[in-house]
Amino acid sequence: MTRYVLRRLLQSVAVLLGVSILVFAIIQLVPGDPIRAALGQQADPETYAALRERAGLDDPVPLQFVNWLAGAATGDLGVSFRTGETVLSQILARTPATLSLAGAAIVVALLIAIPLGTISALHPRSPVDWFASLSSQAGLSVPDFWLGILLILLFAGTLGWLPSSGYTPFTEDPVDWARHLILPAITAGVSSGSILTRFVRSSVLESLGQDHVRTARAKGMRARDVLTWHVLRNALVPLVTVAGVQLAYLLSGVVVVEYVFAWPGLGQLAFQAVESRDYPLLQGTVLLFAVIFLVVNLVVDLAYARLDPRISYRSAR
Repeated sequence: MTRYVLRRLLQSVAVLLGVSILVFAIIQLVPGDPIRAALGQQADPETYAALRERAGLDDPVPLQFVNWLAGAATGDLGVSFRTGETVLSQILARTPATLSLAGAAIVVALLIAIPLGTISALHPRSPVDWFASLSSQAGLSVPDFWLGILLILLFAGTLGWLPSSGYTPFTEDPVDWARHLILPAITAGVSSGSILTRFVRSSVLESLGQDHVRTARAKGMRARDVLTWHVLRNALVPLVTVAGVQLAYLLSGVVVVEYVFAWPGLGQLAFQAVESRDYPLLQGTVLLFAVIFLVVNLVVDLAYARLDPRISYRSAR
């Protein structure tokens, strides 16, 4: 297991290096002057020249990349052109909002997918199965911004039960934090739940046809025990894979949902960096998103061995 983890970590370093090179190269191809965009057209030449020198934009492009990579390796992601704050401090300030939204959204997705997909698989080609298929298709087809606006109009505008937008830190007011979290979590979770429902249904159907399930039924085991210990446990392995990808996607920031609900997450931060051509901030957020996907994939792979005893990484080469 240790050897496997070390090998994956070395592979992750290579992937991060490749992502850094690709992102840095693409940013260099973007037209426009980021310093001029940050200061405006009326900035005096002295301030403009000083900021370019401070940002290292007068250096050759390869030297700029080497300097940025050396700083990133020590946790120094640079300084934002737009705000003058360090990139790391801005990312850390947005991380709690993103973690809370992603965590709540994946919980909503699993609450939708596991019951609906399981019942659908247990009663194939029944009205419940048709309802589950139509619901998952509708969840994938409805745009996030449209669903978010509808939820705001209903629960914030008409009923007045929940706030329409904004964010309150959990440490300041847990109740208000939860009230602000409900609508964006549902909006982001419906789409992921629709994707997971299909995987739960197909996984449960596949598990129901396995020999050990038929043997358990033939021995007289209760249907509930067969479903719990023999069907759902085996169906969890593909579900964990897809749920991990969805969680990484949510942690990388759901830009549309964050803008609809004025949620100060990492997705909105990355979008603002693109709008203002804030290269250090954009590079830092993209690097963070790559780290998130790599970490989630590693955790998912390690979880396989806990869910399925047939999987072991001890003798992996």
